[in-house]
Amino acid sequence: MAEQKEFEKSEIFRFNEEVDYIEGGIASRNIIKKPAGNISLFAFDKGEGLSEHTAPFDALVFVTEGNAEITIDKKVFNLQSGDSLIMPANIPHALKAKEKFKMVLTMIKEKEDKKNSDS
Repeated sequence: MAEQKEFEKSEIFRFNEEVDYIEGGIASRNIIKKPAGNISLFAFDKGEGLSEHTAPFDALVFVTEGNAEITIDKKVFNLQSGDSLIMPANIPHALKAKEKFKMVLTMIKEKEDKKNSDS
């Protein structure tokens, strides 16, 4: 069965059933991918993570299963199933799976200011 780029519209689904863990790795699927932003589903094996980086827009993390450690500007947050956190734009952040965990990541881009982009 070929994996779809986005989830089917008008179909019921459960986040935790839509992405499987990969031993020693990270799996992801796009739920919605549009120019205005993305909603993605991730599954992290224990000990896996994303090294410190920044993004030009706010990102909402919603943990659907397991436990993760998210560091924002050197401050550590421990999230478990059901918890959410907004990672602010342009601030260094990193993520590590304290145990296997799944999350939904929502990134919404700001509309570019036409006046500033033409200068």
